[in-house]
Amino acid sequence: MTAIEMLKMQHREVAALFDKLEAAASAGQRRELFNAIADALAVHATIEERHFYPAVKNKATDEMLLEAVEEHLEIKRAIAELLQLDAGDKSFAAQAMMLRDEVEQHVEEEESELFPAVEELFDDETLESLAEAMDETQTELLAEGNPRDAIPGETERAAPL
Repeated sequence: MTAIEMLKMQHREVAALFDKLEAAASAGQRRELFNAIADALAVHATIEERHFYPAVKNKATDEMLLEAVEEHLEIKRAIAELLQLDAGDKSFAAQAMMLRDEVEQHVEEEESELFPAVEELFDDETLESLAEAMDETQTELLAEGNPRDAIPGETERAAPL
């Protein structure tokens, strides 16, 4: 599996979780599903910021990556706010759907602009090696438990490239 294939798979998993969240009938279900979304996005952003973005940074991708880390910052801020909000609050579902829109826009830009540029610049062997490093970090973050807990501390500024 290449790094891009791994990231696209994560995009699909988060989209499926958002679908379930939208259909959730109770506050308890909404909280559980949102926590799963927050964990998935925390892991995803971390492996992109630590591994993928630095590895693919060059003249052709620099502007796209700067935009991507700024989008991550906005997404993290929305997640941090939702983590503090009661899932039974009337605004919870609306704010969660606004987050979904932000995530979907970010995914669309990555998959239509950044990923094709990266695929032109890097061979599959390089992208497979990158995926291994990303997978190791993902495994560590999940083993530590509740990756979402790190998000509120990452809302002041965008991750460095």
